[in-house]
Amino acid sequence: MDAPPAPSGPSSPAAAADGDPMPGPAGRAASSGVPDGPAPDPAAPDGSADDASPPTAAEPVAVPLVGTPPTDTNTAADRPANDEPTDGEPTGDGEDAVPVGPPLGAAVSSASRAGRNLPAAIGVGAGLGALVLVTLFTSKIAFAVVIAAAVGVGIWELVRAIRPVEARPPMVPLLVGGVGTIVMTYTGGTEALLLGLLLTIVAVVIWRIPDGPVGFQRDVTAAVLVAVYVPFLAGFAVLLEAADDGVMRIVAFIATVVCSDVGGYVAGVLAGRHAMAPTVSPKKSWEGMAGSLVACAVGGAAFLELGFDDGAWWEGVIYGLAIAVAATLGDLTESMIKRDLGVKDMSTLLPGHGGLMDRLDSLLFAAPVAYLLLTAFAPAG
Repeated sequence: MDAPPAPSGPSSPAAAADGDPMPGPAGRAASSGVPDGPAPDPAAPDGSADDASPPTAAEPVAVPLVGTPPTDTNTAADRPANDEPTDGEPTGDGEDAVPVGPPLGAAVSSASRAGRNLPAAIGVGAGLGALVLVTLFTSKIAFAVVIAAAVGVGIWELVRAIRPVEARPPMVPLLVGGVGTIVMTYTGGTEALLLGLLLTIVAVVIWRIPDGPVGFQRDVTAAVLVAVYVPFLAGFAVLLEAADDGVMRIVAFIATVVCSDVGGYVAGVLAGRHAMAPTVSPKKSWEGMAGSLVACAVGGAAFLELGFDDGAWWEGVIYGLAIAVAATLGDLTESMIKRDLGVKDMSTLLPGHGGLMDRLDSLLFAAPVAYLLLTAFAPAG
């Protein structure tokens, strides 16, 4: 009669994981030629005993941690990119607080500490500013053409940025309707602006119907967002220009937004400590917001007092404060959209800046505020 088989239960975590029966103590001694020792400690990190000297009660042996990952596995590529520079570096997310240097052997580039090519950014910014000023002071039609072109590029960037998240706003009716809205606003005023927005939405719905019901609401909603965000808000800049003193109104509008950016940046760099919205724009601080408010209040008072016959300095203070709030909300809104879409910039069209929408965000939200307040404080003759 054969002897009953020895128990085949696992003697170590590794054996249990593999599911293969392991020989008992006698079998291990016979197969390896090494005298059998005590069973491995199941609490050991690697589930095995020390082969060199079996542990004893009198002399415990520390088992090294094999394969332990390093404490910090985050690399520069794993960390999310910071948002565009706005006003200094207050305390924000942990990723933003950790400095990441270039790889060993990498050449030091001309990028700023915000990660952008500063010479290219200055050159592109100067070129855009020159284009705006030249067309503004030479021809109203030329300036309206620049706005229409900017609207077309902005729509293209935003639609392309939205599509990776599976929304499909139709490009063609948005481009045609958006540029057409600017043309209609230039020729017909406020009523034409509202009509252009309505016609654009209707064209989007008609264009989308043949693609079927799947995702219809999602696509149309995204398209309405694009139509309102870009051509409708930009149309108020056309309304500003349409007045008899339209050049001064556009200068007061754009220059006050610039005051917001410059004042916020300077105050944030010098005193920025408290993050305004760390999960949206980690570099935007409350101290920088205070700098924007002060700079815009001073600039607005100067523009209303000196640039318009019916304007008063105290009205300019109100105007400047409102522009600072609107410009900041525009900046945060575009940052929120980019965070939601998982992109750093809307595109790479402008070296050192990202996309055109990255430069229009503050202006778009400030345009209707500038139009309404300048119409109230300094009515066109």
